[in-house]
Amino acid sequence: MTQPVADKILIRNLRVQAILGIYPMEREHAQEVVISLEVETDCSKAAISKDLADSLDYATLADAVVALTINGRYLLIETLVEDIAQHCLKQPLVQAVSVQVEKPQAVAKADSVGIKIHRCN
Repeated sequence: MTQPVADKILIRNLRVQAILGIYPMEREHAQEVVISLEVETDCSKAAISKDLADSLDYATLADAVVALTINGRYLLIETLVEDIAQHCLKQPLVQAVSVQVEKPQAVAKADSVGIKIHRCN
């Protein structure tokens, strides 16, 4: 069994225009969706080798999360956060992930509404 580590790769406030929601207006017009990830992984090997092959490529992961969000045309934010978490957990070197997804325009008097989950391998 892999020992848990405290190393985290952070992707904060990834902004995506996507269809997300159940209301007719949300199904017709893309809205801003803000995604943040905390990916638990061991960074020590990459730090020593200085080789991207020994690390989690966060740019590629961010691109995949954007594509998943846009292409999924999700009804529920709960489904989106779970799908993002499961995608992350399928990546080599990922031990656990926290995923937060927010919709800034969802509630008029709030900065945003959202969901945050934590999943482990």
